[in-house]
Amino acid sequence: MTKILHADCDCFYAAVEMRDNPELRDIPIAVGGSAEGRGVIATCNYPARTFGIHSAMSSAQALRLCPHLTVIKPDFERYREVSAQIMAIFRELTEWVEPLSLDEAYLDISGVERFKGSGTWMAQWLKAEVLRRTGITVSIGVAPNKFLAKIASDWHKPDGLFVITPEQVDAFVAELGVDKLPGVGPATAQRLKQMNISDCTELGRCSLSILVDRFGKFGHRLYELSRGIDRRDVKVHRERKSISAENTFERDLTPAQVIAQELTPMVDKLAARIDRHGTPASSKIFIKLRFDDFTTTTLESSAMLPSITNFTELFERAWQRGQRPVRLVGVGIRLLDAEHSRQLALFGAPL
Repeated sequence: MTKILHADCDCFYAAVEMRDNPELRDIPIAVGGSAEGRGVIATCNYPARTFGIHSAMSSAQALRLCPHLTVIKPDFERYREVSAQIMAIFRELTEWVEPLSLDEAYLDISGVERFKGSGTWMAQWLKAEVLRRTGITVSIGVAPNKFLAKIASDWHKPDGLFVITPEQVDAFVAELGVDKLPGVGPATAQRLKQMNISDCTELGRCSLSILVDRFGKFGHRLYELSRGIDRRDVKVHRERKSISAENTFERDLTPAQVIAQELTPMVDKLAARIDRHGTPASSKIFIKLRFDDFTTTTLESSAMLPSITNFTELFERAWQRGQRPVRLVGVGIRLLDAEHSRQLALFGAPL
């Protein structure tokens, strides 16, 4: 019988800050960029959430909602260190761990015999150990598949534990709103509403042919999710698709200013990240621009070498698409997938 845990740290970045500075525990705080620098909120603690603040909100808007909000510049190196500690604890329970980000992961505990095989007891142990060793609270969902485990982990946040047994799946899913289904955003939810579908009971009455006709390939996914079906395995090894670095500027810049002031340090940062990942082979470089009107464009090149010369040329070509002041630039490389690398090696092509 398949048993999956989804573990999700509560307001992770903010939790690390509150752990290291207890004076922050009971006041509204957010981790993100400065309002003056047009920053955005990465996460916030629960006192801040009572003011309507949430991740991806601009820092300026967050401060309008809560003028006494404390905005803290993120320290990703410290967050990565804590994340590594937490993931190591997960792997003490099972080798089948699929990290999704620094603060969440799926664990397949189907073959684990500790705690008499009880998913509930395993989740309780994980929560206690992570809190004891790192000072971070984790919410955990236990279910027969990834889809339900992820929903369950959010059910009793913060510091939650929610279990969906195989016998409870049908009843639980039947009352689930379609907006809780992964992949169903506002646009898809609106289209379902127009079909008089608001929950999985109503969605489950739709035939597969109708859903595929209305939603294409995603219709098949909707058909299965409305029945509590999710066939995805926990993947221990996830192939990295790209390595990148980007920067949002404190003020809009002209093309000449970007080339003179920003591109070289960004390419240097990218090079450092590539080195940390073992200098992987790349199939192409890419650049991303966001203009002052918030339109965004991405341009790729078949150039293998992520050099300042190649990125400067690519930037100039990408800028022609908008020809406006620039507020954000990102640089990166797309990585060869494993099969592509294997084929190149077979035919003697240099990697």
